[in-house]
Amino acid sequence: MRPPSVDALARSLADTGLPHPLLVDVAREAIAAGDHDSARERADALRRRLLQPVVNATGVLLHTNLGRAPFAISNDATYANLEFDLETGRRGSRQAHAGRLLARLCGAEKAIVVNNCAAAVLLVLAALADRRGVAVSRSELVEIGGGFRVPEVMERSGARLIEVGTTNRTRRSDFEQAVDRHEDLALVMKIHQSNYKIVGFTEAVGVDGLVGLGVPVVADIGSGLLDVACPWLPDGPPAWLVDEPAAKQTLESGADLVTFSGDKLLGGPQAGVIAGRADLVDACAGHPLARALRPGGMILRAMQELALHYMRRDHTAIPFWAMAARTTTELRARAEALGVGRVVDLAAVPGGGTMPTVEIPSAGVAVDGDHVAALRAGNADRPPIIARVREGVTELDLRTVDPADDPSVAAAVRALG
Repeated sequence: MRPPSVDALARSLADTGLPHPLLVDVAREAIAAGDHDSARERADALRRRLLQPVVNATGVLLHTNLGRAPFAISNDATYANLEFDLETGRRGSRQAHAGRLLARLCGAEKAIVVNNCAAAVLLVLAALADRRGVAVSRSELVEIGGGFRVPEVMERSGARLIEVGTTNRTRRSDFEQAVDRHEDLALVMKIHQSNYKIVGFTEAVGVDGLVGLGVPVVADIGSGLLDVACPWLPDGPPAWLVDEPAAKQTLESGADLVTFSGDKLLGGPQAGVIAGRADLVDACAGHPLARALRPGGMILRAMQELALHYMRRDHTAIPFWAMAARTTTELRARAEALGVGRVVDLAAVPGGGTMPTVEIPSAGVAVDGDHVAALRAGNADRPPIIARVREGVTELDLRTVDPADDPSVAAAVRALG
């Protein structure tokens, strides 16, 4: 039997919603493989490889593979005063909007937004320590996801790493010796151990212990908590946030600059923030790398909206904090209302390379067997659902599921049979 033409086969797949050029590629692959009947399956596989919404039922609040903090980014199709001063009619700064609000929130003189926290660290080092020394405790020479290593970033920035102390114990005197021995020391850097813990015979120097050394103190707090008091939450900070550094208190302790992520505990889009002394922030903003590392208008608009939500103390408008604040009583009630599986108590985790030993009480439903692939497949009526399997039981944690997606979760579990 003569196989169909590429064009005819591609047109027969129009109901998949994929553009015709992609369907042509699929049709050619299927015909070349001698199996034109596989074209629809190939089209479905291609569609699943595209970026699309998923339901996070893993209980990992900041799931790096799922985009970390969920936050809506939407701009009307209009021009905006991105770099235009409406008062003077002259060119303005793209950092004047979100940057000013973020500075206000964390008590900084000034703040700017870049692509991510790694970019923030890179820019600070390049602008303030090019070909000069930066003292860092050996216990803080971390590697985070994607092979991002502090020593390598320092090397790429042009700064020279000066290691002080030991892996488990570092004192102020170690930093004092570094200042005495290295005339070109530009910065002292404090890096939060966000994705690991050193326990036992340990000693570390806090930000307040680094003040007065004669060089600026830069603290990379990473996770992006704005204020340990969490004034945006009606019941104050949750217990699991204990000991997590925050931008406001870090600056109050004497740091000259803080750097942190936008898409972790801040709850916004992928971005990085540099906040602190105006002269140091200006030096970063004026460096040639700043242009390469700056975000676009959509991210800056999203960061502005996020900052305004914080100022209004409206945690319900920040999806991360809305799900973090849910009570286990609420989660169990939702699990029971699903009417599928067994209602179980679970332990969610912050994720995103933050607080590696912390567990957050949660609840959801469990189904015997490994069903993660079937849930992940999704269909035309529901998005893919990402769950986890433990000891032969599939668990769906509702802390990370938007209540609006509960019907999809119930339907998907019911379909498992």
